Amino acid sequence: MVIILAGEIMGNIRTAQIKNVSERLVKAFPDKFTNSFEQNKKILDEMLKVQSKIIRNKVAGYITHMIEKENQRKPAVKKK
Repeated sequence: MVIILAGEIMGNIRTAQIKNVSERLVKAFPDKFTNSFEQNKKILDEMLKVQSKIIRNKVAGYITHMIEKENQRKPAVKKK
């Protein structure tokens, strides 16, 4: 969903806390998370005591977004 407001395009809005927690987790455990939302949810359940499913899902979603974005930036390795 894209909202056009005063000529600007706004995408998904995430709170600073969700971004901060997600970035800390990915930085602390870079090999633990994947580009699969479902796997990231399970990993967060094991690692953290999150009482809110909504918060867990937002963190898992942002982590998934970060991993996918990172994978797109890496150049593809070609086999000879």
